[in-house]
Amino acid sequence: MKEIAFGILLPWLGTCLGAACVFFMRGKMHRGLQRGLTGFAAGVMVAASIWSLLIPAMEQSEHMGVWAFVPAAVGFWLGILFLLLLDRLIPHLHANSKKAEGPKSALSRSTMMVLAVTLHNLPEGMAVGVVFAGWAMGNAELSLAGALTLSLGIAIQNFPEGAIISMPLRSEGASRFKAFGYGALSGVVEPLGALLTIAAARFVTPLLPYCLSFAAGAMMYVVVEELIPEMSEGEHSNLGTVVFALGFTLMMALDVALG
Repeated sequence: MKEIAFGILLPWLGTCLGAACVFFMRGKMHRGLQRGLTGFAAGVMVAASIWSLLIPAMEQSEHMGVWAFVPAAVGFWLGILFLLLLDRLIPHLHANSKKAEGPKSALSRSTMMVLAVTLHNLPEGMAVGVVFAGWAMGNAELSLAGALTLSLGIAIQNFPEGAIISMPLRSEGASRFKAFGYGALSGVVEPLGALLTIAAARFVTPLLPYCLSFAAGAMMYVVVEELIPEMSEGEHSNLGTVVFALGFTLMMALDVALG
C-alpha cells in the first residue's frame, strides 16, 4: 500500500514543485521557456501513452490474435471522445489565450486557467490509477517498477505544467502564495482520479486493455488539441519540437530501462 500511495502522489508532487517556481523566479515567464516546457510535457505524454499504456493494452489482448488491436483502438477512441466532451462542458482558459473555451461562464480568469490545466491532469491521474490497479490485482503484464516509472514520468512533465499555470497568475498580479496555491490545486485531480480508479479495481481489471488505452486516448487528446498548438504558436521556432523529442526520448528510456 505504501508503494501505491507514493505512486499516486508523485505526479502531484511534480506539479507542486513546478508551481513553487513563483517563489524563485521574477516577472513573466519567457515565451521561449514556456514553449520548451510545453513541448517537453507533450513529448513525455506521447511516449507514456505508447509504451506505458497502448503497448501493454495490446500485449494483454494477444489471445485475440490478429484482432489484438481492437481493445486498444476502442479504448483509445473512448478516451478521445471523453476529453472532447469535457472540453465542451467545462469552461476553461489557456494561459496564452484571451478567449475562454466551453460554455459561457462568470468564473474568474484565474479559476478558468486552473480548470484548463485540471483537464490536462485528469487523464494522467486515470493512467496512473489504472496501471496501479492492474498491478495490485496481480496482472502479470504490469509490474510495480513499470507503474512507478509511469508516475515518475508524469511527475517530470507535471513540473513544467505547474510552472506554466502559476507564473502567468503571478505576472497578472496574484500573490506568490495564491499563484502557488492555484498551481498546486490544478494537480489535485490526479491523485483523486487515481484513487477512484484503484477503488474500482475489481471492475477495471477485466477491462484493463480498454482502460489502459482509454487513458492513452485522453492523454493524446490533450497533447494534440492543447500542448502542440501552445508550443508552436507565435513566431516560428523549432525549440518546442526539439524539446518535445527530448521529453519523448526520456520517457521512452525510463519505461524501457525501468519498466
